[in-house]
Amino acid sequence: MKFNDELTLLLKARYPIIYINTIEEDRVEYVIRKNIKNNLNRSIYTWDFIDGYTNNPNNQGFAQRNPLQALELIERLTCETPAIFLLKDFNRFLSDVSISRKLKNISRVLKLQPKTIIIVGSEINIPKELQDLITVLSFQLPTEHEINQELTRLTNSLNLNIPPLLLENLTRACQGLSLERIRRVLSKIIVTYKKIDESSISILLAEKKQIIRQTEILEYWSTDESIQKIGGVDNLKDWLKKRKTAFSIQASNYGLPTPRGLLLIGIQGTGKSLTAKAIATEWQLPLLKLDVGKLFGGIVGESESRLRQMIQVAETLSPCILWIDEIDKAFSNQDNKGDSGTSNRMLATFISWLSEKTQPVFVVATANNVELLSLEIIRKGRFDEIFFLDLPKKQEREEIFKIHLQEFRPNTWQSFDYLKLARLSESFSGAEIRQSIIDGMYEAFYEKREFTTDDICKALKELIPLAQLETNQMVKLQNWASSGRIRLA
Repeated sequence: MKFNDELTLLLKARYPIIYINTIEEDRVEYVIRKNIKNNLNRSIYTWDFIDGYTNNPNNQGFAQRNPLQALELIERLTCETPAIFLLKDFNRFLSDVSISRKLKNISRVLKLQPKTIIIVGSEINIPKELQDLITVLSFQLPTEHEINQELTRLTNSLNLNIPPLLLENLTRACQGLSLERIRRVLSKIIVTYKKIDESSISILLAEKKQIIRQTEILEYWSTDESIQKIGGVDNLKDWLKKRKTAFSIQASNYGLPTPRGLLLIGIQGTGKSLTAKAIATEWQLPLLKLDVGKLFGGIVGESESRLRQMIQVAETLSPCILWIDEIDKAFSNQDNKGDSGTSNRMLATFISWLSEKTQPVFVVATANNVELLSLEIIRKGRFDEIFFLDLPKKQEREEIFKIHLQEFRPNTWQSFDYLKLARLSESFSGAEIRQSIIDGMYEAFYEKREFTTDDICKALKELIPLAQLETNQMVKLQNWASSGRIRLA
């Protein structure tokens, strides 16, 4: 049910106290006034702690710095006067015994008269004794349609001609921001650049970064990694390419559901983390990295609260990419008797959200050890697809060498013997291939000369790949992948 419909229903049903949880004080007041004007004939009395009652000349300034007196005005009005009392930040006074008692007394009157108290606050903290009287109503951040309307209004008022595709991209980048914040950022863009173009999107994403900084659980990652920097994994690249525009309005109109997520399983150094960064760059979405270690707190219930906070922030900033590195270490199938069931409760909350989430949060989870993963996570429906990233084959190793050497030596990369390098790097991961190039460069730099194929070959012979040290785990992973229960990248 939409906010306006739900509010109207509660007012007509004479719910005595409504608690609206929002950070957009001005916007919610505007929406309430518009709703009352269209659907109900009621006067609105607005109160805050500093200015008292405003917007009514008969009570201007009444109950300044006196929340108890603010409630007394409700009793002073005649019972025939239909009214709404909009009390801002009044949630801060609910724990006061006099305020709590007064609300209980007034609630008996409010049930019989066309009067309603609406409390507006940015956080929910309702004392137990008032929970039965107060009805909580969520006021969501502006929808895609509302943002589009606001952007159109602002650009028209400034006589700016914005192409439809750019307007769609700007709308998507603004999701998760309040209208006030959107106006502020656009003013900053216009003052700085005197125009709005594709570069404006990066400034909007930087504004989202400010929101993430307020939490210690998620980290905003600025990345410029492209999908072309990943060697091999053609099946994975093709899968991502087909879903690049899945968050667009056209995809929604077509009836396509937004992609849910991707689970990448493989040996360390095969490009799982690089893929997460490349997806964010390729799809032009903000990348949020979850620090799983910070989810777990020492106080009872704190861990579950942090997980819910993480989910709320990710959904607020959607559409976005949520990167969960080494998920096998966070939600393992090992018996966790020492944490009083905290890990199991968090796993249940997390997989339930994965299955039922409606917001466009694309989850990219990586794992090294499939044996530690809970079966609930691997089950179909949690992620759109599960890919296995194996050690690169000979042709893929050749491609990986070319990608890294083009980065280190953009002018002379063609002079290296890639066939020889690919042959000598059997069982090497992409990360180990890059490290062998760096080791060869160090050798040549020490001897004050340009590095060559022979320097890299020497480094390859001295470097022992992880796959040779953990042969059993690698074989188990490869056998599991070849069983057909997972898609090869």
